[in-house]
Amino acid sequence: MSLPTCRDRADAIRFLSIDAVQKANSGHPGMPMGMADIAEVLWHDFLRHHPNNPNWVNRDRFILSNGHGAMLQYALLHLTGYPLTIDDIKNFRQLHSKTPGHPEFGDTPGVETTTGPLGQGLGNAVGMAIAERHMAAEFNRPDFPIIDHYTYCFVGDGCLMEGVSHEVCSLAGTLGLGKLIVFYDDNGISIDGEVDGWFRDNTPLRFQAYGWHVITPVDGHDSEVLRKAIIEAQTVTDKPTIICCKTTIGWGSPNLAGTADTHGAALGDKEVAAVRTHLNWPHEPFVIPEEIYASWDAREQGKVREEEWNVLFNQYQDRYPELAKELLRRLEKGMPKDWQQQAGTLALNLNEEKQSIATRKASQRCLDYYANLLPEMMGGSADLTESNCTNWQGMKIFSADFPEGRYIHYGVREFGMSTIMNGIALYKGMIPFGGTFLTFSDYARNAIRLASLMQQRVIYVYTHDSIGLGEDGPTHQPVEQLPSLRLMPGLSNWRPCDTVETAVAWRAALERQGPTCLMLSRQVLPFQERSSEQLQLIQRGGYTLVDYAEDKCPDAILIATGSEVGIAIEAAKQLKAEEIYVRVVSMPSTDVFLVQDANYRDEVLPDHIVARVAVEAAAADYWYKFVGIQGKVVGLDRFGASAPAKDVFRDCEVTVARVVAMTKEVIYSVAKLSHRFSAICASGS
Repeated sequence: MSLPTCRDRADAIRFLSIDAVQKANSGHPGMPMGMADIAEVLWHDFLRHHPNNPNWVNRDRFILSNGHGAMLQYALLHLTGYPLTIDDIKNFRQLHSKTPGHPEFGDTPGVETTTGPLGQGLGNAVGMAIAERHMAAEFNRPDFPIIDHYTYCFVGDGCLMEGVSHEVCSLAGTLGLGKLIVFYDDNGISIDGEVDGWFRDNTPLRFQAYGWHVITPVDGHDSEVLRKAIIEAQTVTDKPTIICCKTTIGWGSPNLAGTADTHGAALGDKEVAAVRTHLNWPHEPFVIPEEIYASWDAREQGKVREEEWNVLFNQYQDRYPELAKELLRRLEKGMPKDWQQQAGTLALNLNEEKQSIATRKASQRCLDYYANLLPEMMGGSADLTESNCTNWQGMKIFSADFPEGRYIHYGVREFGMSTIMNGIALYKGMIPFGGTFLTFSDYARNAIRLASLMQQRVIYVYTHDSIGLGEDGPTHQPVEQLPSLRLMPGLSNWRPCDTVETAVAWRAALERQGPTCLMLSRQVLPFQERSSEQLQLIQRGGYTLVDYAEDKCPDAILIATGSEVGIAIEAAKQLKAEEIYVRVVSMPSTDVFLVQDANYRDEVLPDHIVARVAVEAAAADYWYKFVGIQGKVVGLDRFGASAPAKDVFRDCEVTVARVVAMTKEVIYSVAKLSHRFSAICASGS
């Protein structure tokens, strides 16, 4: 075989994709066949990476936002020398393989993020470009471009139809992210057929309006034209670039190219054979000639590039030892040397202050403290900064002109904000957090889900956490959001009752290698007295806050979170006056409590005490796992109302009186049931 051409390399991508999908009898061959030429030019001629070290700090980032075309990326990773074997390719879409149906972060070496839900990879790419810009501004010095690379992203028609693409691309243009280069696969086909019936946007004008540099029209099957387009994109440093590539889906298929039939199904043995003949590819399935492998192999070039960077970084360490040390700490997700001592000080101080404020304001006090301890924290809000209290003393705004800033005004873009935060977290070296109202977490739900799948350290600051927000009414008052977020695997949720629990929640979120939601009140909440021992127990997710039974067995247990802890405490006092002695358990984080050891859980919620009442101003069903079928829940089975908070609580019957009445009812019903059980046992029935 003569020296492989760019077409040979692209066809290797095509046939690995075709064969893998055919063997699995499942997948999406059309996009890899259509984008193979674009991928070949980018990966062979421009992408700076090292297959033997997929985590090299200064690598270019590549994001496949149209993740259904996963075999394109798997083929590239295999061909360029990543630890992804031909057997892995053959195992496409099989259980526990390295080649799942969509790219999964952590499953496949070289995959930067989990994609598949369209548009989110584009948001991740914007986040990575923000992170690159910020880290470069913070750590680079004259003659030492330690952080200096591009973020490349492939998108399709589907990505650009998703509303999140508007959110993130509008912001990317405003922020002038010059090292973000997006390739638009304009093939005019989606699952339902030709998109002309439902997608006629003038995409170039749309992106020009965002403030992007637009390169169009580009023949996505002409390597030289593609090469010139990428070079042009790299010369534009003050705005992101989109390269609009006109392609044919299923390119190379003589009978199916250009149709939706190639989008989401195997081509079939007959058509696969026809493609081999049409493209003059005589090789058996999964066979790539050694000459083409050698032409693709990027390991030696990657090694040289990383070694050159290492030389530069060693010189940087000699010149700027403290900066280098800080950069390495942050990239390794380590905490500062004195973190444990300093982090614990805040809760102690707040416990001594005994301040009654809204937990959103308590959160701001935490930010004043933690954000100045951890320079890697990057915050923001979806146009609710003053309401979410996500700003802190001394913060500066991230912008096109000031990339050193650590606060992003995301605008009214809850979903976009959340996908961008995922990208920032994946980049490493930064801890993103962002705020909105809890009810608007629904807009961002799928990005939260992907953060949970990838176990990324992303912190969601969700204020106005209940009907307690009052006058804005039921459209803004969350009911089902809190319990539904608790159902998401891998997501931690905290709903603190006062300043001290808020400080503990923030610390837990910062130390956790996974996503966390902080649910915070708009209204003022009373400070709760607690001993030093109780202070230490908050971090276990649930603990006994008040026990009027003291050393005796309590008549009942009240479990509450957030603003309802105060209601439970007042109910316990009234019950005590009637010689009914209950225990009040504050449970700011159910997921943290549930992973404690069995002895501790039984100490807080003894199995033999079945008279239990949970109190939370949210949908009630979740709490039956704690109170059992004999227990009761004071919660919501309706939406709220527009009125001052105290009136809404009364109207929704989340009140001290109802907790008292329901506790008595539970105690009576449990006693009655116990009496009947004893009578049955005595009769021998």
